[in-house]
Amino acid sequence: MTTELEIMTSPSPRNVPRALDLAQALDKKSHFLLGPRQTGKSSLVRHQLPGARVYDLLDSAVFLALSHSPGRIAEEVQATQVPVVIDEIQRLPGLLNEVQRLIEERGIRFLLTGSSARKLRGGGVNLLGGRARTLRLHPLSWRELGDDFDLARAIQRGLVPSIYFSDEPRADLDAYTGSYLQQEIVAEGATRNAPAFSRFLKVAAVCNATVVNHTKVANDAQVPRTTVHEYFEILRDTLIVHEVPAWKLGTKRKPLVSSKYYFFDVGVASALQGRLVTTGTPEFGAAFETWLLHELVCHRDYAGGAPIAHWRSSSGFEVDFVLGDHTAVEVKASSSVAPQELRGLRALGEEKTWKHLLCVSQDPRRREVDGITILPWREFLTELWGGRYSV
Repeated sequence: MTTELEIMTSPSPRNVPRALDLAQALDKKSHFLLGPRQTGKSSLVRHQLPGARVYDLLDSAVFLALSHSPGRIAEEVQATQVPVVIDEIQRLPGLLNEVQRLIEERGIRFLLTGSSARKLRGGGVNLLGGRARTLRLHPLSWRELGDDFDLARAIQRGLVPSIYFSDEPRADLDAYTGSYLQQEIVAEGATRNAPAFSRFLKVAAVCNATVVNHTKVANDAQVPRTTVHEYFEILRDTLIVHEVPAWKLGTKRKPLVSSKYYFFDVGVASALQGRLVTTGTPEFGAAFETWLLHELVCHRDYAGGAPIAHWRSSSGFEVDFVLGDHTAVEVKASSSVAPQELRGLRALGEEKTWKHLLCVSQDPRRREVDGITILPWREFLTELWGGRYSV
């Protein structure tokens, strides 16, 4: 009999239904669609918008043509030909001037996809001034995969679609992390010192799921402390990490105000760390926590879930995630949570009247301890997507 943490027989790659509905979104307004490379943006466009006119800026001929003459879009697109997709818009941010004009004058709906917000922020995204909203696409989620979801597979490989279903996941992860360094960072000109950034990236991966000590990271990566701040900004802009801010509303215990950083995908984080994460290893707990944050982020961005923060007091109490001002979530990878592991939730519970104090774990059955609900991760996710922890 296989346990929950044994890898199942590899499922075949397939068109996994995604939680985003592009057609419905574009029926109301133009949108940016941002997400790390290979999360499925182009595939989603092909399946959900089969009649769209697509300008792929990774195609050299298309890129050169629009670089020399942005007005070609206006010549080729009529008001009735909607939507219009510009893929990898960060490669040509100046094109947003033409996009804004066509939205205003012709009412054309655009979907502008990208794998980095860095060049957009400095290259004209504000010129659209409310004329386009932003959608985010993440690696596959538990809800999207359904019966194809396997926890061990997700922890070991991550949830980037091509890697989750890969026959050679470690080789693909190594190639993927290499392409990030070369294509997303160096090729964009975000940093000219590739060796220094490469050292930093590996140190940052080791700091995954922690409150970062910038001085220690600077020493380990052999770069100035000011450079560490700049490099973390690059990671945020290129969608490689999620920043989880501190929850600061507590009054009974002084909270720390530093953010925690999590890589967008647990498989990418472990590949950069040079580790193969399996159950029982010291790294499994942080990997399990990183994966659960991914699920919370997907719910927030796809279903309008609550903002996500973390809490840590100056006296050492901490809770992994705070959802809005109503739900506190501690994550434990064990299958039998002990009462002493709930110290953080008990301490945070003193601050205010919480609607939910939760410990999400691999416990086989739901139980209550001192007003805290310990529940299996699958049951938590079912209730999360069902709206129980949204307000």
